[in-house]
Amino acid sequence: MQHTLSRKVALALLAGLLTLGLAACEEEQGPAEEAGEEIDQAVEEAGDSIEEATDN
Repeated sequence: MQHTLSRKVALALLAGLLTLGLAACEEEQGPAEEAGEEIDQAVEEAGDSIEEATDN
C-alpha cells in the first residue's frame, strides 16, 4: 500500500515538474499558467505531508 502511495506521489511531482518546465518556456504567464503553478505547489506540499505522515 505504501509503495503505491509513494509511486502516486512521485508521479504527481514529476507531472508538476514537467508542467513547470513547459510553463517556463514562455516569458509572460497568463492566469491559466499561474493557476497551474499554484496547483502544482499544492500537490507537492500534499505529497510532502503524506510522506511525513507515513514516516511517523
